[in-house]
Amino acid sequence: MATTDLHMHVLGYDYLADRPAGHIGLSRAAALIAQARRTAENCLLFDNGDFLQGSPMGDYLAESGGIGPHPAIAAMNALRYDAATLGNHDFSFGTGFLRRALEGAEFPFAATNLHPVRPLPVSQHLLLERQVRDSRGTARRLRIGVLGFLPPQTVDWEPALRPEIRVADILQAARAGIEALRQQGADLVVALSHSGIGALQPAPMMENAATALAALPGIDLVIAGHTHRVFPSAAHPQGPGIDARRGTLAGKPAVMPGFWGSHLGLIDLRLESAGTGWRIADFTCRAEPVAAEEDHASVSGPALSAHRQTLRHFRRRIGRTERPLSSYFALIGEDPGLRLVAMAQRWHVRRALRGTRWQDLPILSAAAPFRAGGRGGPQHYTDVPAGRLTLRNIADLYLFPNRICAIRLTGAELREWLERSASLFLQVQPGKPDQPLIDPEFPTYNFDVIDGLDWQIDLSLPPRYAPDGALAHADSHRIGAMTHRRQPVAADQQFILVTNSYRLSDCGLFAPVAAGRPVLLDSTSRTREVLRRYVARRRVLAPDARTGWSFRPLPGTSVLFETGPAAAAHLDALGTPVEPAGIGPDGFLRLRLHL
Repeated sequence: MATTDLHMHVLGYDYLADRPAGHIGLSRAAALIAQARRTAENCLLFDNGDFLQGSPMGDYLAESGGIGPHPAIAAMNALRYDAATLGNHDFSFGTGFLRRALEGAEFPFAATNLHPVRPLPVSQHLLLERQVRDSRGTARRLRIGVLGFLPPQTVDWEPALRPEIRVADILQAARAGIEALRQQGADLVVALSHSGIGALQPAPMMENAATALAALPGIDLVIAGHTHRVFPSAAHPQGPGIDARRGTLAGKPAVMPGFWGSHLGLIDLRLESAGTGWRIADFTCRAEPVAAEEDHASVSGPALSAHRQTLRHFRRRIGRTERPLSSYFALIGEDPGLRLVAMAQRWHVRRALRGTRWQDLPILSAAAPFRAGGRGGPQHYTDVPAGRLTLRNIADLYLFPNRICAIRLTGAELREWLERSASLFLQVQPGKPDQPLIDPEFPTYNFDVIDGLDWQIDLSLPPRYAPDGALAHADSHRIGAMTHRRQPVAADQQFILVTNSYRLSDCGLFAPVAAGRPVLLDSTSRTREVLRRYVARRRVLAPDARTGWSFRPLPGTSVLFETGPAAAAHLDALGTPVEPAGIGPDGFLRLRLHL
């Protein structure tokens, strides 16, 4: 059994909407865990990392300082986890916080490719010895080796970690770990891979290495994560070494059980004696969706105190908005909440650079919609009604614990930044109706819009870049009519671009544009805290919904755009004419947009 990417969703509660949520949470997955234990005597339970950060409860516990025992660890203790690994976001609050949290665990952690400067309560590999019963009821000893991996890019995403940890190549670390475990007599080797399902062909420092990892001799099964997908699943892409129907990577059994406790990964193994050890004779893999109506008391109990404190904290009022702030239409150019984030970022950087030699350069502000559907589903949108603004709303507008940064870019470099962002959209054929608009492989958190510029996107051209940042069509240039204060932007014109610490990492979609550019500000201030201060200072806000860009007109052409069903209540205020086109099979509202 396996969970992954819980992101502090210990309870079945949506803190951003401030209401119970029926299909997420470790406390809801607990019912599936109990059911699995009733049906199979020989069970092990693993977690695949990213459990400490990702919800307002996680943020509150980190900011308040008092964590012991941490509710996520206490809940996992109550469920009797056998072992776990770490994800990149488990380091988001620093190694000190992580160390204190892990010290309360009653189960071990494996982090095979992690090399901390100061010891953490983790092991590079684990050997779990278990007494199991065979089909005749005879007790047998089984030795399960456990390896754990986190993305090598972890330090790039959190540069403050560089003096504290080093994260090695997954495959290189795995080879050494496999050899060590086999020498210790491991009958099976389980890879807890907080890494996505990617290419079968190995490459140095792969972020999504689960398929290549499965192909290594000595790995028996893989639990994947990080990319928030469900595997096996008919909706998961097939590929070399990837059988999304049977649930195998390189022929080995594998699962990726969603995120936020949405699924429980289950791998059933039938083992046969093989000399002095065991071999896998047969297996089945599945990702079981959570459907419990109530929280499991053994899990919710340890978290209730922190849950109540979190609710009190995030219900505090800090300002007022004169208009609703929703992200339902962020991907067609209207998102007042995104404008508000961009305004707050610019305000902070303008004050920070006052009196420096950069103060007279124009300041632009880049922001992306973090909650705009996608893999999160048709309810995964920001929807703040007009009226009082609370800390909960601020958390809804900006999910991640990024720091505000500012770099100097030219007009040509800004155009390339926007070309990468425009990879969100599929190419359309002029003159054809109802073509799909959004590439489902492109995460919306990479759809940067740059406040302070105006531009058009030509959908008749293919995207210049693939979703992973690789150059796909070198001769394609979708971005046109780019202006600043109604004047065309020159290629060599100098600007300050406000962005976040994640964008300045050495990997990711925007890394080639950001790398090597002069950093004018690397703030210790988190974007969410700056947004809170900005709202508290302004008190009453009414940000414009328009985000500066539009599609180049293509007469006789229409596209279908999917958004949350609750968007229907906001159509009258939408500046872009659209037509409802029904509800799609995944529960999204379809809107027809004439180009």
